[in-house]
Amino acid sequence: MRSFTLSDFDFSLPPELVAQHPAPERSASRLLDGTGPAPVDRIFSSLPSLLRAGDLLVFNDTQVVKARLFGEKPTGGKLELLVERVLQGPEVVAHMKVSKKPPVGTTLQMVGGFRATLLGRWPDEDGALFRFAFESDANEDPYALMARCGHVPLPPYITHTDSQEDERRYQTVFARVPGAVAAPTAALHFDQALLAEMDARGIARANVTLHVGAGTFQPVKTENIAEHAMHAERYEVPLATQQAIAACKARGGRVVAVGTTTVRTLESWASSGQACGDTRIFITPGFQFRHVDLLVTNFHLPKSTLMMLVSAFAGYERVVALYAHAIAQRYRFFSYGDAMLLARQKDDDTTC
Repeated sequence: MRSFTLSDFDFSLPPELVAQHPAPERSASRLLDGTGPAPVDRIFSSLPSLLRAGDLLVFNDTQVVKARLFGEKPTGGKLELLVERVLQGPEVVAHMKVSKKPPVGTTLQMVGGFRATLLGRWPDEDGALFRFAFESDANEDPYALMARCGHVPLPPYITHTDSQEDERRYQTVFARVPGAVAAPTAALHFDQALLAEMDARGIARANVTLHVGAGTFQPVKTENIAEHAMHAERYEVPLATQQAIAACKARGGRVVAVGTTTVRTLESWASSGQACGDTRIFITPGFQFRHVDLLVTNFHLPKSTLMMLVSAFAGYERVVALYAHAIAQRYRFFSYGDAMLLARQKDDDTTC
Protein backbone atom coordinates (compact mmCIF):
# COMPACT_ATOMS: atom_id res chain seq x y z
CA MET A 1 0.00 0.00 0.00
CA ARG A 2 1.47 3.32 -1.09
CA SER A 3 1.51 6.35 1.16
CA PHE A 4 -0.90 9.11 0.14
CA THR A 5 -0.65 12.86 0.60
CA LEU A 6 -3.20 15.61 0.10
CA SER A 7 -1.89 16.43 -3.36
CA ASP A 8 -2.81 12.94 -4.55
CA PHE A 9 -6.47 13.89 -4.27
CA ASP A 10 -6.26 17.12 -6.24
CA PHE A 11 -7.60 17.54 -9.76
CA SER A 12 -8.45 20.37 -12.13
CA LEU A 13 -12.16 20.94 -12.63
CA PRO A 14 -13.54 23.40 -15.21
CA PRO A 15 -15.73 25.79 -13.20
CA GLU A 16 -18.63 25.42 -15.62
CA LEU A 17 -19.00 21.76 -14.55
CA VAL A 18 -20.01 22.78 -11.02
CA ALA A 19 -23.79 22.31 -11.09
CA GLN A 20 -25.63 25.39 -9.88
CA HIS A 21 -29.11 23.93 -10.25
CA PRO A 22 -30.52 20.39 -10.17
CA ALA A 23 -31.50 18.45 -13.28
CA PRO A 24 -35.11 19.09 -14.38
CA GLU A 25 -36.12 15.66 -13.00
CA ARG A 26 -34.36 13.89 -10.13
CA SER A 27 -33.74 10.57 -11.87
CA ALA A 28 -32.81 12.24 -15.18
CA SER A 29 -29.29 12.97 -13.94
CA ARG A 30 -26.45 11.07 -15.54
CA LEU A 31 -24.95 8.00 -13.88
CA LEU A 32 -21.36 6.93 -14.47
CA ASP A 33 -21.25 3.15 -14.03
CA GLY A 34 -17.81 2.42 -12.64
CA THR A 35 -18.42 -1.17 -11.62
CA GLY A 36 -17.00 -2.84 -14.74
CA PRO A 37 -13.59 -2.89 -16.43
CA ALA A 38 -14.46 0.27 -18.41
CA PRO A 39 -16.72 3.20 -17.47
CA VAL A 40 -20.22 3.22 -18.94
CA ASP A 41 -22.29 6.37 -19.34
CA ARG A 42 -25.88 5.87 -18.22
CA ILE A 43 -28.93 7.74 -16.93
CA PHE A 44 -29.69 7.52 -13.22
CA SER A 45 -33.08 5.96 -13.88
CA SER A 46 -31.20 2.88 -15.16
CA LEU A 47 -29.89 2.11 -11.65
CA PRO A 48 -32.48 -0.60 -10.88
CA SER A 49 -31.26 -2.63 -13.87
CA LEU A 50 -27.74 -2.61 -12.39
CA LEU A 51 -28.90 -4.14 -9.10
CA ARG A 52 -30.30 -7.56 -8.24
CA ALA A 53 -33.27 -8.90 -6.35
CA GLY A 54 -32.10 -9.43 -2.79
CA ASP A 55 -29.79 -6.41 -2.76
CA LEU A 56 -30.36 -3.83 -0.02
CA LEU A 57 -30.33 -0.08 -0.61
CA VAL A 58 -29.45 1.88 2.53
CA PHE A 59 -30.43 5.56 2.57
CA ASN A 60 -29.67 8.42 4.94
CA ASP A 61 -33.06 9.79 6.00
CA THR A 62 -31.77 13.01 7.56
CA GLN A 63 -33.72 16.15 6.75
CA VAL A 64 -32.01 19.42 5.85
CA VAL A 65 -33.17 22.28 8.07
CA LYS A 66 -33.21 25.94 7.06
CA ALA A 67 -30.20 26.51 9.26
CA ARG A 68 -28.88 29.80 7.82
CA LEU A 69 -30.11 32.74 9.91
CA PHE A 70 -29.38 36.45 9.74
CA GLY A 71 -29.40 39.11 12.43
CA GLU A 72 -27.55 42.00 14.01
CA LYS A 73 -25.70 42.90 17.17
CA PRO A 74 -26.94 45.64 19.55
CA THR A 75 -24.36 47.88 17.86
CA GLY A 76 -26.04 47.36 14.49
CA GLY A 77 -23.34 45.12 13.04
CA LYS A 78 -24.69 42.40 10.74
CA LEU A 79 -24.04 38.71 11.30
CA GLU A 80 -24.96 35.26 10.06
CA LEU A 81 -25.52 32.07 12.01
CA LEU A 82 -25.38 28.55 10.60
CA VAL A 83 -26.97 26.19 13.10
CA GLU A 84 -24.92 23.00 13.30
CA ARG A 85 -26.83 21.19 16.03
CA VAL A 86 -29.94 21.60 18.17
CA LEU A 87 -29.32 20.85 21.85
CA GLN A 88 -31.91 20.55 24.59
CA GLY A 89 -34.67 23.11 24.97
CA PRO A 90 -33.97 26.42 23.26
CA GLU A 91 -30.21 25.88 22.87
CA VAL A 92 -28.35 25.40 19.60
CA VAL A 93 -24.76 25.18 18.43
CA ALA A 94 -23.86 27.37 15.46
CA HIS A 95 -21.13 28.81 13.31
CA MET A 96 -21.07 32.60 13.51
CA LYS A 97 -19.95 34.85 10.67
CA VAL A 98 -19.41 38.39 11.96
CA SER A 99 -16.74 41.07 11.70
CA LYS A 100 -16.18 41.20 15.49
CA LYS A 101 -17.40 38.51 17.86
CA PRO A 102 -19.81 39.85 20.51
CA PRO A 103 -19.14 39.09 24.19
CA VAL A 104 -20.86 36.22 25.99
CA GLY A 105 -24.30 37.29 27.19
CA THR A 106 -25.04 39.47 24.15
CA THR A 107 -28.57 39.15 22.80
CA LEU A 108 -28.79 39.34 19.02
CA GLN A 109 -31.88 40.49 17.15
CA MET A 110 -32.56 37.99 14.39
CA VAL A 111 -34.41 38.49 11.14
CA GLY A 112 -37.90 37.08 11.64
CA GLY A 113 -38.41 38.68 15.05
CA PHE A 114 -36.67 36.33 17.48
CA ARG A 115 -33.65 36.68 19.74
CA ALA A 116 -30.45 34.67 20.10
CA THR A 117 -28.39 35.03 23.27
CA LEU A 118 -24.73 34.01 23.10
CA LEU A 119 -23.96 31.56 25.92
CA GLY A 120 -20.34 30.70 25.09
CA ARG A 121 -18.19 28.56 22.83
CA TRP A 122 -18.77 24.88 22.13
CA PRO A 123 -17.87 22.14 22.93
CA ASP A 124 -15.55 23.94 25.35
CA GLU A 125 -14.11 27.42 25.83
CA ASP A 126 -11.64 26.84 22.99
CA GLY A 127 -14.25 25.45 20.59
CA ALA A 128 -14.74 26.87 17.12
CA LEU A 129 -18.55 26.84 17.42
CA PHE A 130 -20.89 28.91 19.58
CA ARG A 131 -23.79 28.02 21.84
CA PHE A 132 -26.92 30.16 21.70
CA ALA A 133 -30.33 30.22 23.35
CA PHE A 134 -33.15 31.10 20.96
CA GLU A 135 -36.21 32.95 22.24
CA SER A 136 -39.39 34.17 20.55
CA ASP A 137 -42.58 35.75 21.84
CA ALA A 138 -44.49 32.66 20.65
CA ASN A 139 -42.10 30.30 22.51
CA GLU A 140 -41.18 28.48 19.28
CA ASP A 141 -38.55 25.78 19.49
CA PRO A 142 -35.36 26.08 17.38
CA TYR A 143 -36.73 23.85 14.59
CA ALA A 144 -39.87 25.97 14.29
CA LEU A 145 -37.82 29.17 14.26
CA MET A 146 -35.53 27.86 11.53
CA ALA A 147 -38.51 26.71 9.46
CA ARG A 148 -40.08 30.15 9.73
CA CYS A 149 -37.05 32.43 9.58
CA GLY A 150 -34.20 30.46 8.07
CA HIS A 151 -32.71 29.93 4.64
CA VAL A 152 -31.65 26.72 2.92
CA PRO A 153 -27.93 26.25 3.75
CA LEU A 154 -26.67 25.82 0.20
CA PRO A 155 -23.03 24.72 -0.20
CA PRO A 156 -20.41 27.45 -0.65
CA TYR A 157 -19.83 26.54 -4.32
CA ILE A 158 -23.47 27.26 -5.24
CA THR A 159 -23.51 30.95 -6.01
CA HIS A 160 -27.22 31.86 -6.04
CA THR A 161 -29.32 32.69 -3.02
CA ASP A 162 -31.74 29.99 -1.94
CA SER A 163 -35.08 29.79 -3.72
CA GLN A 164 -38.25 27.72 -3.70
CA GLU A 165 -36.52 25.32 -6.08
CA ASP A 166 -33.81 24.75 -3.48
CA GLU A 167 -36.37 24.20 -0.71
CA ARG A 168 -37.82 21.37 -2.77
CA ARG A 169 -34.77 19.90 -4.48
CA TYR A 170 -32.03 20.25 -1.83
CA GLN A 171 -33.96 17.63 0.13
CA THR A 172 -34.53 13.93 -0.48
CA VAL A 173 -38.05 12.65 -1.13
CA PHE A 174 -37.80 10.46 2.00
CA ALA A 175 -36.22 12.99 4.40
CA ARG A 176 -37.63 12.24 7.85
CA VAL A 177 -35.39 13.29 10.76
CA PRO A 178 -34.54 17.03 10.89
CA GLY A 179 -30.98 17.99 11.75
CA ALA A 180 -28.72 18.26 8.69
CA VAL A 181 -27.18 21.44 7.29
CA ALA A 182 -26.16 19.72 4.05
CA ALA A 183 -28.08 17.19 1.98
CA PRO A 184 -27.02 13.56 1.47
CA THR A 185 -26.68 14.45 -2.17
CA ALA A 186 -26.47 11.01 -3.80
CA ALA A 187 -30.01 10.39 -2.58
CA LEU A 188 -31.31 13.53 -4.30
CA HIS A 189 -31.53 11.52 -7.56
CA PHE A 190 -34.23 9.20 -6.24
CA ASP A 191 -37.89 9.95 -6.92
CA GLN A 192 -40.97 7.98 -5.97
CA ALA A 193 -41.22 6.26 -9.35
CA LEU A 194 -37.64 5.02 -9.09
CA LEU A 195 -38.20 3.76 -5.55
CA ALA A 196 -41.34 1.94 -6.71
CA GLU A 197 -39.35 0.25 -9.48
CA MET A 198 -36.76 -0.86 -6.92
CA ASP A 199 -39.54 -2.38 -4.82
CA ALA A 200 -41.03 -4.16 -7.84
CA ARG A 201 -37.64 -5.72 -8.64
CA GLY A 202 -37.26 -7.14 -5.13
CA ILE A 203 -34.54 -4.69 -4.09
CA ALA A 204 -34.94 -4.03 -0.36
CA ARG A 205 -34.61 -0.67 1.38
CA ALA A 206 -33.48 0.46 4.83
CA ASN A 207 -32.55 3.75 6.50
CA VAL A 208 -29.84 5.15 8.70
CA THR A 209 -29.55 8.69 9.99
CA LEU A 210 -26.47 10.88 9.88
CA HIS A 211 -26.98 14.60 10.36
CA VAL A 212 -24.56 16.10 7.86
CA GLY A 213 -22.67 19.05 9.33
CA ALA A 214 -21.04 22.06 7.73
CA GLY A 215 -17.71 20.40 8.42
CA THR A 216 -18.30 18.24 5.35
CA PHE A 217 -17.16 21.27 3.33
CA GLN A 218 -14.07 21.97 5.45
CA PRO A 219 -10.89 21.78 3.40
CA VAL A 220 -8.08 19.46 4.42
CA LYS A 221 -5.18 21.81 5.18
CA THR A 222 -2.38 19.37 5.99
CA GLU A 223 -0.34 17.66 3.26
CA ASN A 224 0.00 14.71 5.63
CA ILE A 225 -3.63 13.61 5.60
CA ALA A 226 -3.19 11.65 8.83
CA GLU A 227 -2.91 14.99 10.64
CA HIS A 228 -6.40 16.10 9.58
CA ALA A 229 -8.97 16.32 12.40
CA MET A 230 -12.42 15.21 11.29
CA HIS A 231 -15.57 17.01 12.41
CA ALA A 232 -18.16 15.20 14.52
CA GLU A 233 -21.57 14.20 13.16
CA ARG A 234 -24.45 12.42 14.89
CA TYR A 235 -25.59 9.07 13.53
CA GLU A 236 -27.98 6.21 14.24
CA VAL A 237 -28.38 2.72 12.79
CA PRO A 238 -31.87 1.50 13.78
CA LEU A 239 -32.34 -2.09 14.87
CA ALA A 240 -34.54 -2.75 11.82
CA THR A 241 -31.67 -1.70 9.57
CA GLN A 242 -29.19 -3.87 11.45
CA GLN A 243 -31.53 -6.80 10.91
CA ALA A 244 -32.04 -5.94 7.24
CA ILE A 245 -28.27 -5.93 6.65
CA ALA A 246 -27.87 -9.30 8.36
CA ALA A 247 -30.71 -10.73 6.26
CA CYS A 248 -29.20 -9.30 3.08
CA LYS A 249 -25.85 -10.90 3.78
CA ALA A 250 -27.52 -14.22 4.67
CA ARG A 251 -29.31 -14.41 1.33
CA GLY A 252 -26.20 -13.45 -0.65
CA GLY A 253 -27.35 -9.93 -1.48
CA ARG A 254 -25.24 -6.81 -1.66
CA VAL A 255 -25.44 -3.80 0.63
CA VAL A 256 -25.70 -0.69 -1.55
CA ALA A 257 -24.91 2.51 0.33
CA VAL A 258 -26.57 5.59 -1.11
CA GLY A 259 -24.03 8.30 -0.42
CA THR A 260 -20.84 8.68 1.54
CA THR A 261 -22.80 9.68 4.65
CA THR A 262 -24.42 6.23 4.65
CA VAL A 263 -20.98 4.63 4.28
CA ARG A 264 -19.64 6.63 7.20
CA THR A 265 -22.65 5.66 9.32
CA LEU A 266 -22.47 1.94 8.60
CA GLU A 267 -18.71 1.74 8.99
CA SER A 268 -18.82 3.80 12.20
CA TRP A 269 -21.26 1.28 13.60
CA ALA A 270 -19.07 -1.60 12.41
CA SER A 271 -15.86 -0.20 13.90
CA SER A 272 -17.27 1.04 17.20
CA GLY A 273 -20.04 -1.44 17.86
CA GLN A 274 -22.24 1.54 18.78
CA ALA A 275 -25.50 1.91 16.89
CA CYS A 276 -25.77 5.61 17.69
CA GLY A 277 -23.56 8.46 18.80
CA ASP A 278 -21.10 10.92 17.32
CA THR A 279 -18.63 9.84 14.67
CA ARG A 280 -15.35 11.33 13.52
CA ILE A 281 -14.48 8.41 11.27
CA PHE A 282 -11.90 9.31 8.61
CA ILE A 283 -11.83 6.82 5.75
CA THR A 284 -8.70 6.85 3.60
CA PRO A 285 -7.04 4.28 1.31
CA GLY A 286 -6.20 1.15 3.26
CA PHE A 287 -9.46 1.21 5.23
CA GLN A 288 -11.13 -2.20 5.57
CA PHE A 289 -14.84 -1.94 4.76
CA ARG A 290 -17.08 -4.35 6.63
CA HIS A 291 -20.61 -3.64 5.45
CA VAL A 292 -20.80 -1.83 2.10
CA ASP A 293 -20.50 -3.64 -1.25
CA LEU A 294 -21.68 -0.97 -3.72
CA LEU A 295 -21.78 2.81 -3.45
CA VAL A 296 -23.95 5.39 -5.19
CA THR A 297 -22.22 8.75 -4.87
CA ASN A 298 -21.94 12.17 -6.46
CA PHE A 299 -18.64 13.68 -7.61
CA HIS A 300 -16.68 15.33 -4.81
CA LEU A 301 -14.46 18.35 -4.23
CA PRO A 302 -10.73 18.11 -4.95
CA LYS A 303 -8.60 17.40 -1.87
CA SER A 304 -11.70 16.53 0.17
CA THR A 305 -12.16 13.80 2.74
CA LEU A 306 -14.91 12.41 0.50
CA MET A 307 -12.48 12.02 -2.40
CA MET A 308 -10.34 10.02 0.00
CA LEU A 309 -13.31 7.89 1.03
CA VAL A 310 -14.33 6.92 -2.52
CA SER A 311 -10.69 6.23 -3.36
CA ALA A 312 -10.48 3.91 -0.37
CA PHE A 313 -13.67 2.18 -1.45
CA ALA A 314 -13.16 1.64 -5.19
CA GLY A 315 -9.38 1.96 -5.49
CA TYR A 316 -7.36 5.12 -6.02
CA GLU A 317 -6.33 4.52 -9.64
CA ARG A 318 -9.87 3.55 -10.63
CA VAL A 319 -11.35 6.67 -9.06
CA VAL A 320 -8.77 8.93 -10.72
CA ALA A 321 -9.62 7.36 -14.10
CA LEU A 322 -13.37 7.70 -13.51
CA TYR A 323 -13.04 11.37 -12.57
CA ALA A 324 -10.96 12.02 -15.70
CA HIS A 325 -13.68 10.32 -17.77
CA ALA A 326 -16.40 12.35 -16.06
CA ILE A 327 -14.62 15.63 -16.77
CA ALA A 328 -13.96 14.68 -20.40
CA GLN A 329 -17.61 13.70 -20.85
CA ARG A 330 -18.83 16.89 -19.19
CA TYR A 331 -20.57 15.37 -16.19
CA ARG A 332 -22.00 17.84 -13.68
CA PHE A 333 -20.21 17.95 -10.32
CA PHE A 334 -20.98 18.31 -6.62
CA SER A 335 -24.30 18.58 -4.77
CA TYR A 336 -26.63 19.23 -7.71
CA GLY A 337 -24.49 17.24 -10.11
CA ASP A 338 -24.52 13.75 -11.56
CA ALA A 339 -23.80 10.44 -9.85
CA MET A 340 -21.51 7.45 -10.01
CA LEU A 341 -21.93 3.76 -9.10
CA LEU A 342 -18.87 2.11 -7.57
CA ALA A 343 -18.03 -1.41 -6.44
CA ARG A 344 -15.78 -2.09 -3.47
CA GLN A 345 -12.31 -3.05 -4.58
CA LYS A 346 -11.25 -6.62 -3.91
CA ASP A 347 -8.99 -7.19 -0.95
CA ASP A 348 -6.21 -8.36 -3.26
CA ASP A 349 -6.48 -5.32 -5.54
CA THR A 350 -3.08 -3.61 -5.49
CA THR A 351 -3.96 -0.75 -7.84
CA CYS A 352 -4.84 1.51 -4.91
